[in-house]
Amino acid sequence: MVSLWTLWTPGQSVYWVKWLLFAAVTLFAVWMFATVVRRRISYIRLGTPAEFARHPRKRGSKSGFGAQVFGHRRLLNDLRSGIMHLVYFYGFIVLQFGALDLIWKGLAGGDPLPFPFYGWFSLSQEITVTLVLAAVLYGAFRRYGEKLPRLKRGWKPSLVMWFIGSLMLTVLFSLAFERLAAGTGADGSQVHAAGFSPVSAPLAELLQQAGIPSGGGLAAAGFELFWWLHLLVLLGFLVYVPQSKHFHLLTAPVNLWFRRGTPPGRLTPLNLEDEEAESFGAGKVEHFTQKQLLDLYACVECGRCTNVCPAAGTGKILSPMHLIVKLRDHLTEKGAAVTSTSPWLPAGFWQKHGGERNAHVMGAVIPAWESPPGGGTTIVPTMAAQAGAWMKRDGKKAEEVELIGEVMSEDELWACTTCRNCEEQCPVGNEHVDKIIDMRRHLVLMEGRLPADGQRALQNIERQSNPWGLPRAERAAWIAECEARTGVRAVTLQELKRVGRKADVLLWAGSMGSYDMRSRRVLYDVVRLLHHAGVSFGVLGLEEKSSGDTARRIGNELLFQELCRENIETITKYGVTHIVTPCPHTYNTLKNEYPDFGLSPDVRVEHHTELLARLLEEGALRPASAVDERVTIHDSCYLGRYNGTYEAPRRLLRAIPGIVIEEMERSRENGMCCGAGGGLMWMEEHAGTRVNHARTAQALEVKPSVISSACPYCLTMMEDGLKALSADERVIARDVAELLAESVFGE
Repeated sequence: MVSLWTLWTPGQSVYWVKWLLFAAVTLFAVWMFATVVRRRISYIRLGTPAEFARHPRKRGSKSGFGAQVFGHRRLLNDLRSGIMHLVYFYGFIVLQFGALDLIWKGLAGGDPLPFPFYGWFSLSQEITVTLVLAAVLYGAFRRYGEKLPRLKRGWKPSLVMWFIGSLMLTVLFSLAFERLAAGTGADGSQVHAAGFSPVSAPLAELLQQAGIPSGGGLAAAGFELFWWLHLLVLLGFLVYVPQSKHFHLLTAPVNLWFRRGTPPGRLTPLNLEDEEAESFGAGKVEHFTQKQLLDLYACVECGRCTNVCPAAGTGKILSPMHLIVKLRDHLTEKGAAVTSTSPWLPAGFWQKHGGERNAHVMGAVIPAWESPPGGGTTIVPTMAAQAGAWMKRDGKKAEEVELIGEVMSEDELWACTTCRNCEEQCPVGNEHVDKIIDMRRHLVLMEGRLPADGQRALQNIERQSNPWGLPRAERAAWIAECEARTGVRAVTLQELKRVGRKADVLLWAGSMGSYDMRSRRVLYDVVRLLHHAGVSFGVLGLEEKSSGDTARRIGNELLFQELCRENIETITKYGVTHIVTPCPHTYNTLKNEYPDFGLSPDVRVEHHTELLARLLEEGALRPASAVDERVTIHDSCYLGRYNGTYEAPRRLLRAIPGIVIEEMERSRENGMCCGAGGGLMWMEEHAGTRVNHARTAQALEVKPSVISSACPYCLTMMEDGLKALSADERVIARDVAELLAESVFGE
């Protein structure tokens, strides 16, 4: 092969100059990269210390590290975007070998690295370059052609496309000029056969036809030009990555590796007895844990979280993606101010950081939301409102910016239903809900600020142990009514203890089952089914209190912990080993959160659908009568996404003769919230479409005769939605247990 140096360089001195220049440029870029990464790590370290420990998951888990990083499990929820990202991900891995080879050829005068089967290696590189280029073009089309609502548009989101596109083009032009400089024409037989170069060989031929002679200094000069351009773009991209959303290339795998090992339904307890604590909850960005702050730099701004958010989809100001982005921007600005380091290089060389007065804050938001046609959902108004409100304000220091009020508005915090679909869709393992709850905790515990209807619910729970403020003495009234309606008496554990007996199962009625007339009917059917199946069960009656779920999700950790400890004391007193409840919120709290406060891990907690499904399999329940209904299933967030129970309600329905199941487009893991979680069951919505109306509209699209659920909150919201949409005369909402009882008892 004719050496490129003999064509382009006048002597060995230039050879060493090129090596020195290459080394200087590369080392400088690597130093800037390392400096930026180190500074951002110093910002993360401002948070409260967290235990970065690996929490192994079950082999083959869809949420495991390998499935997420190498299998793109969550990214493939959107198949087209997932495949595009797979091309980027594996394309860049493959192209690193080609980059090393190209850089070496430029430094060694054209001699390639001794890769085996070099022709096939070259073929793989050109095919990969072409696929990545196609992915870049498709990505641009998705963002600017299709204009997906969840994707941002502007110069920043498009910059990475120019980086990647330029990298691919400089590779192809370098290879094409290399073929010409080899002195054998466009076929490049001395390089390798043109068949191994399906892109660079035709490109070299075009360059030759354009007047660049084969084997001349002009071709060598072209190679040098594009070789240097490739190197500079590559190093520029390296420096750009940690200063942009593409920092996720480094932080996302770390974030996924150290993601929570506990169930998503378990909030971190506050040590309210810590006398040295100056604050509870998150009132400043540094009150978040270091792991929570790592989340911020792992975000890729794909918008998948906002796309499924029930608040964003129905016209509220909350956007999970903007939650993370705003916290990240605030952390970067405040971290830079606290550490007196510039977060940006090379701009930091001439723009010294010294308490600049131009921090980002959340400006005034002018609602312009209208209900989508047919009660559907759209995130467009929320995306536009967030983009318009998050701006730099002259004269504002980052240290002076209030986390709650100027970074996150209170309207955003109180719009969250805690459904966790944002987390279910996030490909980098971000946890949005815990951050919102931590900020709610600060508002409630430290400042006493929350919506009036939420405050009223908390006061009622504190005084009467139920959100309505109905007398405590009425909590057990359902027992007598149940006996009058069904002939089955639910015996209290206190009564059983007096006669020296013990129930196998504690049926936890919950506040909805105890007080709400509609939910009582579900509870009565559960009682009948358990009695029919021969299950020995008892109830607490007047000794039962609110589980505390509502108090905890609203942010009143103090009230929750008081209720929690009182309930645990009662459970322990009777030696309860098995609890079943028809309320997923109570189920999640008892199962996942009470153990943090002393409930024995030996206490088994089940949802009523889980127990009924098992009784069905054991033959203790036999649905015989046909129930001719077309049923669609609304999945409770606290049963499904929080605890992974999707099959139990479906097994019950499939066992009922006559029932035809029609799944909604958004079901199971991607099911939409009914709008009642996070304490919003007791608070009014003041913007956009009501979440339960939008969800009911989705259910009606499959033309059911019954909307089935397994949660008293969901049942209430679906019934309200049917009335609001004037569909309650042709469609009814029913709990799974009601449908099963109808078939078992032949009603």
